[in-house]
Amino acid sequence: HLQLVESGGGSVQAGGSLRLSCVASGDSLDHYAIGWFRQAPGKEREGITAMYGRGGGLKYADSVKGRFTLSGDRAKNTFYLQMNSLKPEDTGIYYCAVGDVPNFNAIIYDYWGQGTQVTVSS
Repeated sequence: HLQLVESGGGSVQAGGSLRLSCVASGDSLDHYAIGWFRQAPGKEREGITAMYGRGGGLKYADSVKGRFTLSGDRAKNTFYLQMNSLKPEDTGIYYCAVGDVPNFNAIIYDYWGQGTQVTVSS
């Protein structure tokens, strides 16, 4: 049974950067797809990036393309979300997730991190 633990959220000013981490235990991420979602207050959960744990299938939502980077360290069974040029509209709770195929449909993801708050001030 896979477990995910996130870290790295916080508060930054617009234009700043944060890196989120998601450590997996219980199984190898090579067997799965990994993704990051976020949920702003009063809005639905939004998929922002995903890929296969072993690499390949990388996708970004238009809202983060060119600013956010998804990467993984297979030796550490960990994946990361590097967020640059942050904007106030990036504010929300960020969740890592693991499923079968990389896409932005939250329903197909079976395992979720606990969520970490990201706040971007103007």
